[in-house]
Parts: sequence; C-alpha cells; structure tokens
Amino acid sequence: MRIIVGIIALGLATSVQAEVVKAEPAGFETAATVTIAAPPQVVWDTLRSPTKWWNAEHTYSGDAKNLYIDSQATGCFCEKIPGDTPTTRGSVEHARIVYSQPPKMLRLQGALGPLQAEAVTGTMTFTLTPEGAGATKVTLTYVVGGYIRGGAEKIAPLVDKVMTLQLDGLKAAAVATPPAT
Repeated sequence: MRIIVGIIALGLATSVQAEVVKAEPAGFETAATVTIAAPPQVVWDTLRSPTKWWNAEHTYSGDAKNLYIDSQATGCFCEKIPGDTPTTRGSVEHARIVYSQPPKMLRLQGALGPLQAEAVTGTMTFTLTPEGAGATKVTLTYVVGGYIRGGAEKIAPLVDKVMTLQLDGLKAAAVATPPAT
C-alpha cells in the first residue's frame, strides 16, 4: 500500500512519499522519500543534528535537545536522560552508526522506540542524492527483523508513520537552515 503523507511543518506544506514495502510476522521494511530544496551538504549537516528535526514525542526524555549523533562508524544516535543528580541521569542508545559517507549515506543499526524491548535488529539507511540545482533527494529505509511479540506486520504501519514524521522534520529543518557564508 502506497500512501502520500502531507504534514504541515513551519507553516509550509511538505510531501513525503512513504510505504510499508513488506510486512510479515518476523519483520518488515519501510521506505520514504522526499526532495529537499537544499544542497546535499546542508541536508547532511542537518541530518547529523537530530535536535533540529527529530520529533520530541518520539524520544524517551520528551525533549529532542537531548539527542545527538556521532556520525562516524561505531558512533551513536543517542539520547541523554536528564536527572536531578548524577545517579539519576541516564541515556539511551537508539542506534549505532555502521556506515557513514558524507554527504551521501548514513546507515545505523538499532531497534527504535518500542522495538528496543523486542528481540529484533533494525537497519536504517539515509541516502542523499543531488537532485537538480541545489536540491537533495533523501530516501529513508528501515528494515527490521526478528521476534516481535504480536507480529511485526502489526507494528509496521505505525513505524512507517513515525519514520515519515522524522523525514518530514528533516526536510523542514534543512530548508530552514540559513546558507553558509
């Protein structure tokens, strides 16, 4: 099933094409694509700064300012969990970077959100392709396999919506980034 999702962000209508490519009890694949009116380096720099684009509702701390990406192999897409004292502060590893080729591709492995409590492996790939003069096509795929209580095919559409939301946030943040001087 192919869906076109239109989300209003920063007062601008954006369009992300997304789909659940395949969903079975033991795994699923989602894919989303968007063209961003910014050059690949700007999109890459924005991608590396999830505080600017990741939706805070999909964090453990409730605040995207606690997210960070160390965008080299073995680096972390992680989140700080604030606490009142050093002994009550925590952290979450959302995914680990397994491939980084600026400004073309970033691949991470990890089970995001509720998938973290399941026996699964997830591979998320952001592919950035120049699109005409000053634009970038971003393709986001997320492939998850393993054991998910209740079946992966049931959670796949929800994960697809969340990934689409994140990609839309990336677009909004990248076009809002002032050009380098």
